[in-house]
Amino acid sequence: MLTMEEALKQADMRFAPGQIVKGTVIEVRPKEVLVDIGYKSEGTVPGIEFDDIKQVKLGDEVDVLIEKLEDKDGMVVLSKEKAEFKKNWDNILTICNEGGTITGRVKAAVKGGLIVNIGVEAFLPASQIDIVPPKNLAGFIGNTYEFKVVKINQERQNIVLSRRELIENERNEKRSKLLTDMTPGDIRKGTVKNITDFGAFIDLNGIDGLLHITDMSWGRIGHPSEILKVGQDIDVVVLDINKEKERVSLGLKQKLANPWENIESKYQVGNKVKGKVVNLVPYGAFVELEPGVEGLVHVTELSWTKRIAKPSDVLKVDQELEAVVLGINREEQKISLGVRQLETNPWDKAMEKYPAGTHVKGKIRNLTSYGAFIELEEGLDGMIHVSDISWTRKINHPSEVFKKGDDVEAIVLEVDKANQRISVGVKQLSEDPWSNIDKFYKVGDLVSGKVSKLASFGAFVGLEHDIDGLVHISQVSEERIDKIKNVLKVGQDVTARVIKIDKGERRIGLSIKAAEYSPEQLKAEQAILDSLKPGEDLVALQHAFDAADESLKQTDDKPDKE
Repeated sequence: MLTMEEALKQADMRFAPGQIVKGTVIEVRPKEVLVDIGYKSEGTVPGIEFDDIKQVKLGDEVDVLIEKLEDKDGMVVLSKEKAEFKKNWDNILTICNEGGTITGRVKAAVKGGLIVNIGVEAFLPASQIDIVPPKNLAGFIGNTYEFKVVKINQERQNIVLSRRELIENERNEKRSKLLTDMTPGDIRKGTVKNITDFGAFIDLNGIDGLLHITDMSWGRIGHPSEILKVGQDIDVVVLDINKEKERVSLGLKQKLANPWENIESKYQVGNKVKGKVVNLVPYGAFVELEPGVEGLVHVTELSWTKRIAKPSDVLKVDQELEAVVLGINREEQKISLGVRQLETNPWDKAMEKYPAGTHVKGKIRNLTSYGAFIELEEGLDGMIHVSDISWTRKINHPSEVFKKGDDVEAIVLEVDKANQRISVGVKQLSEDPWSNIDKFYKVGDLVSGKVSKLASFGAFVGLEHDIDGLVHISQVSEERIDKIKNVLKVGQDVTARVIKIDKGERRIGLSIKAAEYSPEQLKAEQAILDSLKPGEDLVALQHAFDAADESLKQTDDKPDKE
């Protein structure tokens, strides 16, 4: 018969490290649970191994694995998780070998992923949590999900899981079904997943579709974010399906009637319309007449008379504007508008108001190299060409005679309605003195005047009737003259004899030295002038004036040689 001591030893042989035994909860502490396994001393299980230690009650039965029969305090060290791991390991191996799925509860977040309890602890990499790796892993702790076992190491007894593969498989099934069931024209519910400059991607619960910015609204949109935001639920129209590339084109504006369908009945050519300026570009202004319908006011249609460089000089965005419909193109969805048509075109009455010969007055508004502009009335200018300033003087630039703001009288010469030009002249206010030059000057006349210009070939003398005569350098003195400026100065009073008059070429030749000549001597001097070569015939005033300025400049720039 066994003694008590031998009986206890034999009983203790039933307990060894690594065994799984059933125990009873006898005490619940804050961080551990006391379990009686029928051994000579109780065992402890860490509280963290229970899903919720607060739910553990006295008398609960649990399967535990013996880790140590006695620690330093004489207690048995037990593990509930390791008992579950050992019991589930064979089941896990079967699932893994079959590539199956398993349900687990996220236990904790660690570096690179999550720890999941599937009966044993398994690792879920962050890249396998969802299709898009989440930024906040803590949000998954405590939740239960379905997982796929993707890798197992039997030696180390660790398992790698994937939730992403199950989600992708589910989405692929949904995508295939959606592509099969979906037809153009369908209205589908979706969620805005992403917004770009060119549109938005809509999640149709299984497949993403592109909603292009041009299909969002019949009206003008600068950026999709003006009407959509990420996470927003919307109804969209299926426009096109490419099953091979698995692409779906969506529309939002197609849920509403196209405002351009009956555009001609709403906006007829010649009608006045009102709208709001929505965009300004260098060539015109876009005016919204109603949502989805815009018209263009070209910069040339802003005013009959003002030269507007760009619309932003006279218009602002959001400004209310009235205009006239000039044209409609429904196919291209374009409406041409005009603002100037709201007023009478002043050029329609310009020909009857300013017929040729009309005497006009106005201020010089602008000067250009070819003429001066005189304001006849608001929006109407007359142009005085440099050739119409003087009958006798060669005007190189209108600033020689006029300056801005001068009050000027003129005669209307021509009205060109097609090109919107009115030509006026100042010299026409008086008679051309060359038409009656014989009344004023004859060969042999003795005349007086002031030197107006000097040139290397002679001097110009201002005479009466605003006419200049030319004294050739050979006609200044009986002695040879090298430089005209050595004997004559601008502004000097001189007396000279008229030795040549060419009415056709509008030229007068003078001679200072011939002031005391006899008629025979005058004829001789005239013969000398007539014999000059074409290049030397500088009495032709129209060319002489130009040559005088350049020649005088060159003469002044060169130092005198002794």
